[in-house]
Amino acid sequence: MTAPVVVFAVGNPSRGDDAIGPVLAERVRAWLAASGLADAVDVIEDFQLQIEHALDLQGRSLALFIDAGEGTPPPLTLEPTGPSPLASHSTHALAPEAVLEVYRRTEGADPPPAFVLCVRGEDFELGAPLTAAAGERADLAMEVLGELLVDRSTAAWQGVVDRLADGRKG
Repeated sequence: MTAPVVVFAVGNPSRGDDAIGPVLAERVRAWLAASGLADAVDVIEDFQLQIEHALDLQGRSLALFIDAGEGTPPPLTLEPTGPSPLASHSTHALAPEAVLEVYRRTEGADPPPAFVLCVRGEDFELGAPLTAAAGERADLAMEVLGELLVDRSTAAWQGVVDRLADGRKG
């Protein structure tokens, strides 16, 4: 049976703060198991989003994409997103919006509501460890993820988006 929510966590553990996605994937899996919610959420971890990930959206009611961002406003952003035409010349390293567009094109239907959680990273050098700042931001991101995964509804997730945006303005 397909879980109603899918979480895509992308990043390369060998590239410093790009490991934020995989670190959060591991934490989310453990949190889901401890909370008894493992059947409600599938966590998919990969180095980058690819065209095939559109198939992982089938039968879902919500999707969340987690990634590290260079230049992302600290400590993190959470935003709704939707399908957008493919901006790449290849089918590798797609943006979440492109994966959603592939779904729309292949399925002939709108994808599930989707959100992007982007955690600011500082150092993305090959072989670098996760920075202390990124580790702290991952802790904060896990708090946000816990809130999202307890109430798995579009309205609740939008409420978290609004609350975080208000906090950023204030």
